[in-house]
Amino acid sequence: MTDLSTAAPDRVTFTTPFAHRLRFTDDVFAADRGALVDVLEPSGGLAPRVQFWLDGHLAARPGAVAAVHDFLAGCGDRVRPAGVFVAAGGEAVKNDWGHVERVLRAIHDADLDRRSYVVVAGGGAVLDAVGFAAATAHRGIRLVRLPTTTLSQADSGVGVKNAVNRFGKKNWLGTFAVPWAVINDTALLGSLPDRDFVAGFSEAVKVALLKSPAGFDRLCRDAPRIRRREMAAALPAIRASAELHRAHITRGGDPFEALEARPLDYGHWSAHRLEAVTDFALRHGEAVSIGVAVDTVYSSLVHGLPAADAGRVLHALRELGLPLDHPAVHDTAALFAGLEEFRQHLGGRLTLTMLRGVGDPVEVHEVDLAAMAEAIRRVGQVARGAGCGVAGCGCAGGAA
Repeated sequence: MTDLSTAAPDRVTFTTPFAHRLRFTDDVFAADRGALVDVLEPSGGLAPRVQFWLDGHLAARPGAVAAVHDFLAGCGDRVRPAGVFVAAGGEAVKNDWGHVERVLRAIHDADLDRRSYVVVAGGGAVLDAVGFAAATAHRGIRLVRLPTTTLSQADSGVGVKNAVNRFGKKNWLGTFAVPWAVINDTALLGSLPDRDFVAGFSEAVKVALLKSPAGFDRLCRDAPRIRRREMAAALPAIRASAELHRAHITRGGDPFEALEARPLDYGHWSAHRLEAVTDFALRHGEAVSIGVAVDTVYSSLVHGLPAADAGRVLHALRELGLPLDHPAVHDTAALFAGLEEFRQHLGGRLTLTMLRGVGDPVEVHEVDLAAMAEAIRRVGQVARGAGCGVAGCGCAGGAA
């Protein structure tokens, strides 16, 4: 007879420890190569097997591929190379399953195992696609990310998500997987076009609005210098954003988004939709800028965010050189369909993060569509150089 007093409960909770390694370097393939070599741990007395994947945009830079081969040659017997490959750059790599299949085939053909490493150097889309392949091969191969854009260094590169686009929906197919290590390297940002350089700072504005009033003040102050690519201003902003994102993941209590809220997705319900309806003509960071602007003005209309703070957000985005408006945002019927997609992506009730104040987020489960349409209209006014009409906003004329 079973002793019911000692029978195991039918629900057991447990935790699994993870480590999130984040390093900052100036020249990871040359002077700072040790930062990368040191995270590639040997296994069973053997040097680790390491396969490299480079974003096509990075590979097109003169000397970029040669730098990786030089790095491997300089490692001597500390690593066992398993090939250097190039992945299609930009959102195209996430829209075509053939790209993921190619990564999986290369992992298979090289006989990589769970203690091997895939090192991926690229923008957020390439990190996502190659990371998805690494997370599913053998149920998980160690992934080292070398983000090559301001957007991926400030945000997605330090995250624990990867995905590809399916059924016309952003990030529909993916996994949660903690990267083995992330290295943010200054040299990898060197030849970014200006448009891509500034795009990443929309995520820095977003996370500062949620978590760091002092950080938001610094972004407001330094926005013109960041736009001019003064690295003395840009690099601290990237580092602060990366560390705030990592702190949320590692200490926020919900790294794999099992709860209803996704506070780091402030402004993203519309951003993801805008990317899709524009066929990704809008960069992710540009779409996030528009989404943050809209949700900020909506927060001032509905949730008590001081109008002056809303004006500061719009002004900071413009000073960074980021867009506030796009024709697609004014097709509200198509845009508002993104609310249901956002709900499905998370599950449960619709849950959005809005702002009561800088550093004071609030979770909401309903959207006043008329007020959201009004917020879109007012942001459009600012983008066209007119005031938004909110008393006390301080954005009159929308100085750029």
